[in-house]
Amino acid sequence: MRTILSYLKGYKLPAVVAFSLMLVELSVELTLPLFLGFMINQGVIEQDMGNIVWWGSLMIGLAFLSFIAGVINSFFASHVSFSFGYDIRQSLFKKIQRFSFAQLNQYPTSALVTRFTNDIRQIQNTIFMGLRIMAKAPLIVIGGVTMAVIVNPKLAAIFFITVPLLVLFLLWILKLTSKLFGTVQGNVDRVNQVMQENLAGMRLIKAFSRQSFEKTRFDGANTALADSTKKTFRIVESTGPILLLVMNFSLIFIIWFGNAQTLAGQANVGEVVTMVNYALRVSMSISMFSFIIMGISRTKASADRIAEVLNLDKESNNEVLAPAKIKGEGSLRFEHVSFHYPEAKQNTLKNISFQVAPGQRLAMIGATGSGKTSLFQLIPRLYQPSAGTIYLDDVPIEDLDVKQLRGQIGYVPQSPLLFTGSIYDNIAFGKNDATMEEVVQAAKDAQIHETITQLEGQYQTRVGQKGVNLSGGQKQRISIARALIRKPSLLMLDDSTSALDLATESHLLSALEHYECTVLIITQKISTVKKSDLILLLDNGEILDIGTHDQLFDRSTFYQAIVRSQAEKEAEHAK
Repeated sequence: MRTILSYLKGYKLPAVVAFSLMLVELSVELTLPLFLGFMINQGVIEQDMGNIVWWGSLMIGLAFLSFIAGVINSFFASHVSFSFGYDIRQSLFKKIQRFSFAQLNQYPTSALVTRFTNDIRQIQNTIFMGLRIMAKAPLIVIGGVTMAVIVNPKLAAIFFITVPLLVLFLLWILKLTSKLFGTVQGNVDRVNQVMQENLAGMRLIKAFSRQSFEKTRFDGANTALADSTKKTFRIVESTGPILLLVMNFSLIFIIWFGNAQTLAGQANVGEVVTMVNYALRVSMSISMFSFIIMGISRTKASADRIAEVLNLDKESNNEVLAPAKIKGEGSLRFEHVSFHYPEAKQNTLKNISFQVAPGQRLAMIGATGSGKTSLFQLIPRLYQPSAGTIYLDDVPIEDLDVKQLRGQIGYVPQSPLLFTGSIYDNIAFGKNDATMEEVVQAAKDAQIHETITQLEGQYQTRVGQKGVNLSGGQKQRISIARALIRKPSLLMLDDSTSALDLATESHLLSALEHYECTVLIITQKISTVKKSDLILLLDNGEILDIGTHDQLFDRSTFYQAIVRSQAEKEAEHAK
């Protein structure tokens, strides 16, 4: 909670102004019953119209002052709450941008989206209501009891019994509901996750006729959310009637005892009316405590969830105090590198060692799950090796600034991701200051230029979310163009030509020869492997062999099996 509240430091002045104006409203609310008592005693009972007009005018003037203070208070409270929300969203987004892959794996996308939306909005609302009315409620209770004691200590004695009991009860409810609202927010995450997966995979769900299964899955998540919400709100809402019951008994006591005191000549009518008004105000304020408890409980749960993300340890390996300079030649060397994922017990990669000279083309081939993509992700330091060292241009990559390192790499992932925007925007994403000529050249080299020119909007054609209006091959080639526009010294293609026909792929590989870069390709196509300078055979996280096509075919039965298997498939396809 302290982490979240620290974001209010920059808004101390408007917060103080809002709180001060709220105190003006509070002062008016606490003095009006007193003045009403004076008007009854000095004006109504004495039938003195002058006093009635005087006290009535004063009360009307104070009510107008309270109204003006409330309007201005709302403005400043809104400014503080919305500015706070803006700042914390900025910090949260910046923090997530700096996440390592290991940290990203801790939180599903839906959980982060919930933090950006529901959780921040909940805290914003509580800050606004806190500066507007929530802080006023306990102060009215304290001020009302104090004023009641000043007016008539005997009548006010009932408050010293009921108010402490109610405060203890409310503190117990607050502790209980804080945990319950944390459970509710976790169930919101789950519902968002199921919804997000269904919306993203709707075509696949329909193709496999899995609507019933997904409906059952959503019903389970939705039911869990509904049940936890109902349980929490039942407890919260039950506090209101309990509070009102106790305070109404206090009010009845004040009226009964006040009448007895008046008949005995120990109190006057004005005092009894004043006490009743204070009792009503205290009662109304305490009835708001259930709303306050719900707001604080939900806010604490949301604040803890956001603070959990903001307080994650920063990736210390990403920043180097005195980074080494990179040559930009593109040589790559692995020395006894092993790696396992944060939650895994066994190594995904085991004692990997190989070297690629500048300008060479290395193809990686192996069965699914052999560790090819994991190896790729170590090079730009998306993950850190658990042992061994990786060198780029003979410099250990941990000695390089991560931004400088990744600036030398053009990376095309296994599943191409396009952003909402134009085709031009998606290609230029690879280089901040890219010109139209550079975008077109990259598209030509990626063998996508002709396809783009046939579209109605050409390079300004809008791309749907995740490129839903493009084919798999088109998305792959746009992703390759995005990597090529960087003019990288190291180009990494993670099975990025799988959707291309042999002719298009051949033209692409020929175009890459004009780039002064080292190329790493993960592929299952022997036709692609044959055009590489080196072939790395990977199986179960270990290097089986490395060499040229002819060398491996002569000495590796594993490689021979792959080549023959593909040859048989091609022959069957030809029939």
